[in-house]
Amino acid sequence: MGNFITSIKNYLSGMTLPHIAGIDIVEILLIAFFVYQFMLWVRNTRAYSLLKGILVVLAFIFIAFLLKMNTILWLVTNVAGYAITAVLVIFQPELRKALEELGHKKIVSSIIPFDNNKKEEDGLFTDRTLNEIVRASFEMGEVKTGALIVIEKETVLNEYARTGIYLDSLVSSQLLINIFEHNTPLHDGAVIVRGDRIVAATCYLPLSDNMELNKNLGTRHRAGVGISEVSDSLTIIVSEETGRVSVAKQGRLQVDVTREGLREILKKEQNATPDKIKHKKIWKGWVKNGEKSGE
Repeated sequence: MGNFITSIKNYLSGMTLPHIAGIDIVEILLIAFFVYQFMLWVRNTRAYSLLKGILVVLAFIFIAFLLKMNTILWLVTNVAGYAITAVLVIFQPELRKALEELGHKKIVSSIIPFDNNKKEEDGLFTDRTLNEIVRASFEMGEVKTGALIVIEKETVLNEYARTGIYLDSLVSSQLLINIFEHNTPLHDGAVIVRGDRIVAATCYLPLSDNMELNKNLGTRHRAGVGISEVSDSLTIIVSEETGRVSVAKQGRLQVDVTREGLREILKKEQNATPDKIKHKKIWKGWVKNGEKSGE
């Protein structure tokens, strides 16, 4: 028994714990973050089904290795060089979407806020703009006039505004109704709203390829969901067939929204303080404190 204890002591004394520095902890946290984000991305896209298929192929290769199926292993060895290229081609839409979502995380802007052309202190839009959008949406719904109104938030939509006609007009229910009126020059396409102004009309939006959307939904709804998938915008869709008002956000569609429901959704967006506004205020506070300490 004594020899056994002595041997354990000798074994343990020979063990050395690795030295863990601060940068090692940072690396572990970064790897954990990116692995977690990758798992979320895979789970929420069709890449999940493709990944399961890849796992089945890998399991088949492992079985072939155990059973020493030389012909299959030879084929796998020669094809493996093209596998990475094939994966990039197959996953190209998902990889592009993942990079866009990573850009929406605003990691850099949370540290150093960059100014843009928006009047940040004014918030997203005023109560007047909120009421005008709600009034126009349901007045168009009553007469079954199709409409597509995109409210820009953090992600600037100049890329899509350039596909339409620039207006730079104050938001009003009369103007929105006239834009989407049948057989008018500007009725086809989407309207992009930035703050309290209509930036452009007749804008082309990307269509969603989400196969889970209702098959009865038309191009207007798919465009509304599509722009919400590639940006953080809020899209209001008025159906030309039923007159129902729907809201698209973060790739999800809320159908048959009531007047009060739409008002609450817009109010919530209006009251949500954008990250860049909060960080800008913090940044200004740091600058002021630094100036005071320097005096």
